Amino acid sequence: MTSSPTIGVFALQGDVREHVAALERLGATAITVRRPEELARCDGLVLPGGESTTMFKLARTFELFDPIVDRIRGGMPTFGTCAGLIMLADRVRDGIAGQETFGGLDVTVRRNAFGRQVDSFEGDLAFDGLEAPVHAVFIRAPWIEQAGESVEVLASVEVADADRIVAVRQGHLLATAFHPEVGDDDRVHGLFVDLVTQ
Repeated sequence: MTSSPTIGVFALQGDVREHVAALERLGATAITVRRPEELARCDGLVLPGGESTTMFKLARTFELFDPIVDRIRGGMPTFGTCAGLIMLADRVRDGIAGQETFGGLDVTVRRNAFGRQVDSFEGDLAFDGLEAPVHAVFIRAPWIEQAGESVEVLASVEVADADRIVAVRQGHLLATAFHPEVGDDDRVHGLFVDLVTQ
């Protein structure tokens, strides 16, 4: 792998521009992915925040769904944030009827777990592998209710006297329930770029 990987950002729906900017600040070549031929150029892929039910439908419409599943199964490093976490989860609670995900991450995730838009919040949280806390922005965020044995928990928050998992890594997959692209702290993206270049 070269020191400047090509990392795609799923661009059919969601928070795309900020991810592209973060990746470029870290020295990666960032491209937007709307078609299978663009996906084929990628060494890694970011699945941004947005609306997970819209994402899977558009991925089907634009014939990207199966190619993304194949690349994830083939070991392509993939980073999902918020809705992107849902898209990587093997199991989803509170989804719509027939909701599909790309899968690969052995977790059960609950959509809109923290509440509606008005319940969005932000705060600093400890993140395994990073020295200083990460300022995390949660917008209609999911949380992880169950994680398989091979899933490494990187961060959690306390909600109603219970720890809720909000960041995980499993092999070539990284996911957060929050939006690390908001603001100018690129350290979580840096962990993903490192994953791609390993």
